[in-house]
Amino acid sequence: MTIPPGAALPEIPIGSLVMDGRKPVFILGPCVMESEEFLWSIGAAIGKVAAAAGVGFVFKASYDKANRTSGSSYRGMGCVEGCRLLAEVGKSLGVPVTTDVHTVEEARLAAEHVDVLQIPAFLCRQTDLVVAAAETGRVVNVKKGQFLAPWDVAHIAAKVRAAGCERFFFTERGTSFGYNNLVADMRSLYWIREQGFRVVFDATHSVQRPGGLGGTSGGDGVLAPVLARAAVAAGCDGVFIETHFNPAESLSDGPNMVPLDRLEGVLRQLAAVHELVSH
Repeated sequence: MTIPPGAALPEIPIGSLVMDGRKPVFILGPCVMESEEFLWSIGAAIGKVAAAAGVGFVFKASYDKANRTSGSSYRGMGCVEGCRLLAEVGKSLGVPVTTDVHTVEEARLAAEHVDVLQIPAFLCRQTDLVVAAAETGRVVNVKKGQFLAPWDVAHIAAKVRAAGCERFFFTERGTSFGYNNLVADMRSLYWIREQGFRVVFDATHSVQRPGGLGGTSGGDGVLAPVLARAAVAAGCDGVFIETHFNPAESLSDGPNMVPLDRLEGVLRQLAAVHELVSH
């Protein structure tokens, strides 16, 4: 493996925020849009928590959880309605918004409403989807697949840039480690940045146990803040955290979420760790 000399990392404007290494960019929200009422209430609650912690954030929610263990699991409210609603909530909070897209058509539809298009980990090598997202002019967040090495993201970056997009970053969300388990390798954050790319750490999906409960995925949510602290200390550019009023009642990925009533403390810790290691 040959790692090119560390290039100057780009500054990536995301709405009112800038991913530039000076402060971590937080991507916060529930896993899935459970209802319109739920999205408004969780958005307002996260906004209050972030303000109290003194951090900015990108609001995240999925309109469709297309990758579910069971075909009977709840998926969401659909692309057009979901993206419209997400944009309305983001506007009311004064924050940028993001959601994941799964097809070329969805990428184009979602781009009419959201600030950041997220490519799911299992789809990160789908060239048509990656190119379609890049061509929209929106910021693109590509989640690194559990099956990829850190240096493999260079091929994805080449696709994004060939489509005319320079505002993109990657998200590290763990690597498959045996069956129903993931491991977070903090070296990945260093190696991705060494190639000249911004990288966010997904604290909650990195503690997921895919399919670990049989018909659903399990997780070790209590470890999410632990790994997040390590990632910030290692030098990531942001942290992705899913949260819920009561993770046990979440319609998707509850076991690996950070409970909302603990989020402020987690954000304060992460901001403090970043302040410490950046000097």
